[in-house]
Amino acid sequence: MSQAIVKTARKRPLLAAFCSILAVVLGYLLLWPVPFDPVVGPVRAANPAGTGVFVKNNRLAEARLLKTGEGPEGIALDRQGRIYTGLTNGDILRGDGDGNFEVIANTGGRPLGLEFDAAGNLVIADAFKGLLSMTPEGAINVLATHFDGARMIFVDDLAIADDGKIYFSDASRRYEYGHDIAEVFELRPTGRLIVFDPQTGDMELLLDNLYFANGVAVSRAGDFVVVNETHNHRIMRYWLAGPKRGTADVFSDNLPAFLDNITRAPDGGYWVAGVAPRTDDLDALVARPFLRKVLWRLMSLGLVDPVQLHSYAIKLNARGVPIVSLEDDSHHIFMMTSVIEQNGQLYLGSLINDAIGVIDAQ
Repeated sequence: MSQAIVKTARKRPLLAAFCSILAVVLGYLLLWPVPFDPVVGPVRAANPAGTGVFVKNNRLAEARLLKTGEGPEGIALDRQGRIYTGLTNGDILRGDGDGNFEVIANTGGRPLGLEFDAAGNLVIADAFKGLLSMTPEGAINVLATHFDGARMIFVDDLAIADDGKIYFSDASRRYEYGHDIAEVFELRPTGRLIVFDPQTGDMELLLDNLYFANGVAVSRAGDFVVVNETHNHRIMRYWLAGPKRGTADVFSDNLPAFLDNITRAPDGGYWVAGVAPRTDDLDALVARPFLRKVLWRLMSLGLVDPVQLHSYAIKLNARGVPIVSLEDDSHHIFMMTSVIEQNGQLYLGSLINDAIGVIDAQ
């Protein structure tokens, strides 16, 4: 037997092993089940990041940090200027501007959006427990857990109107908090905007089929309420009064980030938190459900991570036009979920950071 034939014979097992491994890898990437059912998402305009108002800066990196514990997503300040937030473990904290915090309650869930009502109660959007109210003494009362006979699985943010009605978002009807990354890959709009009347206990659906309903704010005049669509990079408006009452339109569109909370600024404008940036690669996947499955499988193997730690604080005027953008991609302020302007300062919440950022309002 010639030496060449012997070498070829020795290579055959190696080649067969390589082909087998390749078949397994390709089979996993192309065929392995994923926990979502993706569809083609909405058409998007070109990402405005780096242009106009959104010329890149790192101004949020100047913020000082008040240590809290993990996940101070929502922030509210009481009439005494004390800072309240909720953490991943369910704790509700109260503290001061020097970072001295104490635990005053625990919801038993995951508190997200927070806002005080006229009586001084802290109303809480808890992802697991629903819509809650906490007295000044720390006693927690349940306001709403179900809508139309079904449990709400992702109560996210809220805003309280002058008449006491509570407008809140139910982010998804398919994926609970902690599993909501699947919603980004699926791109089926199942979020809702709901109003709760604490006087009667009545609830009403205002908007349905939102792309992950998130931050909520009521206009200064009380004539409309806005709600962020995180995965559609836009803000919807629902009219509460005037000739357009009961109708909805787009308040602000084509923003450069995945939007989280929105709060009204003292001048009647709005601050919007961008938890992570849009990228051209992610935008390109909106029309490609199959490739989103492949990306998920690569993520599951730890080979890729499409989430960038780049936060935005976007200021809109009262008409929804972006006029200021503050950013940070230095990992100082990251996964930012809320921007609250009060007493000349911005308070910055985060989904996973262990601190609230504070910076002068500019």
